[in-house]
Amino acid sequence: MKLSILLTILLLLVVQSEQHSSTLQVFHVKPPKPLSWQDTVLQMQAKDEGRLQYLTSLVAGRSVVPIASGRQIIQSPTYIVRAKIGNPPQTLLLAMDTSNDVAWIPCTSCDGCSSTLFAPLGSTSFRNVTCGSPQCYQVPNPSCSGSACSFNLTYGSSSIAANLAQDTITLATDPIPSYTFGCVSKTTGPSTPPQGLLGLGRGPLSLLSQTQNLYQSTFSYCLPSFKSLNFSGSLRLGPVAQPIRIKFTPLLKNPRRSSLYYVNLVAIRVGRRVVDIPPAALAFNPTTGAGTIFDSGTVFTRLVSPAYVAVRDEFRRRVGANLTVTSLGGFDTCYTVPIVAPTITFMFSGMNVTLPQDNILIHSTAGSTTCLAMAAAPDNVNSVLNVIANMQQQNHRVLFDIPNSRLGVARELCTK
Repeated sequence: MKLSILLTILLLLVVQSEQHSSTLQVFHVKPPKPLSWQDTVLQMQAKDEGRLQYLTSLVAGRSVVPIASGRQIIQSPTYIVRAKIGNPPQTLLLAMDTSNDVAWIPCTSCDGCSSTLFAPLGSTSFRNVTCGSPQCYQVPNPSCSGSACSFNLTYGSSSIAANLAQDTITLATDPIPSYTFGCVSKTTGPSTPPQGLLGLGRGPLSLLSQTQNLYQSTFSYCLPSFKSLNFSGSLRLGPVAQPIRIKFTPLLKNPRRSSLYYVNLVAIRVGRRVVDIPPAALAFNPTTGAGTIFDSGTVFTRLVSPAYVAVRDEFRRRVGANLTVTSLGGFDTCYTVPIVAPTITFMFSGMNVTLPQDNILIHSTAGSTTCLAMAAAPDNVNSVLNVIANMQQQNHRVLFDIPNSRLGVARELCTK
């Protein structure tokens, strides 16, 4: 009995001795070699930069605004977003337009406007912009009536007169206080979007400029098919959650048309063949306004005459030279029998965009006629301008990265 007690005591002493030894070993580990003052500062700075990038990503605005085809909802060939204006908010459907800057909204007592109007007297945050304000010098054709600033402009075949005003505009969940826009008092002509317009151009009163601190001059959109009845497209505002796997082409600046998104279109391929286009037809020229733009407001792509003829002739050859070609309205390459269309690829600096049949062909309601959904540029001031229009952009994510002066395109199905 005494022997077993002695053995137990000895065993406990051994265990305690090992624990004590391991504890001593922990305290005797050599400390790391201290960093120099310079290395310490550099390490702290690197950690700070990483932290600030993280905080910036949290602060940077991110808003996703649903997009729908105006053709199905308000019988307008534009793409629309819901916007809430004023306090308390009034909801209107605004046409997206990447080639215009200042937003304009039809207001109460507007002559020639639709029945859906914004009521300034119903908003506690509405106010007119005075004549001496900087914004009054940033609108086209400004004038003064008393102390209030007003302006007029042409839009397509329409003319618009508006008073310059400010109020809160909310897109998705982001309220934008004191947003400057035109409160439309009179409009004539058929081109005016019924419930107003949201300018997404590069000018001083565009959405990009007025929300620069919030969205950092970055946005993208995916346009659903013009036949879609749903708000299945999306306008993503801000650098957060923009696509990573996307190819870019540089944006070009034209001081004479500073709002437009010019890119360098270098060639066009029909099927596997790069068609023969005179270089001058695609060349960027700030003096004349020539070049190529992306535009959300134009429906069908327009190419200057030499470029269009080259694309059209190769398209006809690929479809079948023996098939009868008819015309329909402004389209000169139509067929009354089923066809298999070749792909068309727009070749930009650093980026190719290949269009499938859905972005190339338009069909009659009965389905008996199919046309190439492109045309020659009109014989007017825009006869030197190639326009990549919304029909050709449907079901693509188009990213406008202004800080890095680039435009990206990636295929994305957003039609539901």
